[in-house]
Amino acid sequence: MTAQTSMLHVRVEDNIKAQATEALGAMGLSMADAVRLFLHRVVAEQALPLELKVPNAKTRAAIAESRDMMARAPRFKSAEEMFDDLEKTGQ
Repeated sequence: MTAQTSMLHVRVEDNIKAQATEALGAMGLSMADAVRLFLHRVVAEQALPLELKVPNAKTRAAIAESRDMMARAPRFKSAEEMFDDLEKTGQ
């Protein structure tokens, strides 16, 4: 079941929008993703969220390595199937 959504319109200077879009893209986020994330954090913390920054080269490498590992990892339909596989492989 999907939640009902509402449209949110925000006016911002063109240069700020362009710069923010570029920075968010470097973090793997769209403008809509960032706004949703921001609002969820505001609700959860009842405060403005901590500052998010573009990851440095070491962090970007770790993110890429993690995504590669997840892409190669086996997928299981249930926890039981995963535990059966772990027993077979001796892990």
